Amino acid sequence: MTKQDSGKNLNDLIDLMARLRAPDGCPWDREQNFTTLAPMLIEEAYEVIEAAEAKDWPALRDELGDLLFQIVFYGQIASDEGHFVLNDSIGRVHEKMVRRHPHVFGEETVASTADVLVNWEAIKAAERKAEGKAEKKTSLLDGVSHKLPALLEAYQLTTKAARVGFDWRDAAQVFEKIEEETNELRVEIERGERDEAALADEVGDLLFVVTNLARKLNLEPEMALKAANRKFRRRFGYIETQLAAQGRSCGEATLEEMDALWNEAKQLERKI
Repeated sequence: MTKQDSGKNLNDLIDLMARLRAPDGCPWDREQNFTTLAPMLIEEAYEVIEAAEAKDWPALRDELGDLLFQIVFYGQIASDEGHFVLNDSIGRVHEKMVRRHPHVFGEETVASTADVLVNWEAIKAAERKAEGKAEKKTSLLDGVSHKLPALLEAYQLTTKAARVGFDWRDAAQVFEKIEEETNELRVEIERGERDEAALADEVGDLLFVVTNLARKLNLEPEMALKAANRKFRRRFGYIETQLAAQGRSCGEATLEEMDALWNEAKQLERKI
């Protein structure tokens, strides 16, 4: 693929955003703040992921642009409020990446990816200490945001713990834990007297362990679940389409009929 250049660069986008937020700019853009932009930033990030997974390169090109626009928007608001300018962010992350890759930009050598991750955490800790932040961090897990989606938070928490050796030996051990948690959930369900808190606790434990199974298999659980969601949409859509061709809706079909169509969809996927 040949490299295409629109003639525009990041500074042009920054200038555009400044114009939109200027006193005589766009009223809507001027009204936005970090809170109102947050859902849009999250949405654009997920759309980038979706386009990349679908290998839809034109869509990925455009979605990356949309995400970049949201980042520039955040930077402009920070600048308008007198906190910093976006180029400060770019400069700091550039310096940080050079600093955290001494095996590339320095004299240090590493034998494996594991060594890279160990060095990364050590350099990060040294940075925090130099900035006077070390005393605020009481746990290795403090660096994992509480605001992450629960599945991603679970993945990152246990990834951090695994780096210091707190982990199952292999996937087989995780399977044993899944069986244990499944049995505990079954016992809670069969107790007769419904305890919402206890049920939520057991379901949470099971989900947490399944997340770790994905990690031990070197899979991103969020991406695996997104793929399962797409598969469900696709197969359920097949059910709806087939029933519509008969002049019927899902509400008019039996579960057995819908199950049969679901299995048809599975068979068709296997032939592709």
